[in-house]
Amino acid sequence: MQNNLQQLYGNIDIYLFDQLLKGRFDGCQKVLDAGCGGGRNLVYFLRNGFDVYGIDPNPEAIDAVAELAGMLAPDIPASNFQIGAAEDLPFNDATFDLVISSAVLHFAADTSHFENMLRSMWRVLKPGGYLFARLASDIGIETLVNQLGNGRYLLPDGSERFLVNEEMLLAYTSDLNGQLFEPIKTTNVQNLRCMTTWCIFKM
Repeated sequence: MQNNLQQLYGNIDIYLFDQLLKGRFDGCQKVLDAGCGGGRNLVYFLRNGFDVYGIDPNPEAIDAVAELAGMLAPDIPASNFQIGAAEDLPFNDATFDLVISSAVLHFAADTSHFENMLRSMWRVLKPGGYLFARLASDIGIETLVNQLGNGRYLLPDGSERFLVNEEMLLAYTSDLNGQLFEPIKTTNVQNLRCMTTWCIFKM
């Protein structure tokens, strides 16, 4: 059973898996993973006939995801996977039904960089589309992080991240004229770091 699930879904983010189990993205056709890495979150979409795109600044990651797509969905052209940055997506406005941003936004250098990435992903999303984001936050560990400036913090695990909180996420949701399609959820990893799931529907 475990091997079958891994073949079907790969090493998928558990909260993205949750949305798939709920059928949330069944009506989506065109999917972008902005910061796709080697494609860990794309196995299900490649196996199930979605029109899949990926972008990542790492050339080796793009080679890996293109190879994965070639095995699982040979009809998808390798050109769907490009080297690039989330803040400067090379796609037209309102192109995608679903944009995935998993463990990307917290690498923002500062607030301006964060907003540029977010607005770039929002721009390429169709009205009626979904943004699924997982990113680091200070929710639940507010007193354990040290501010470095420009929205960046030192976490108890020793890493440096751009951190959000619930107030910020709700403000950005409103500013984008979006709507939460799932309550904001945060996983606290033994008070070392917190990862938050932020799911927005584009009105």
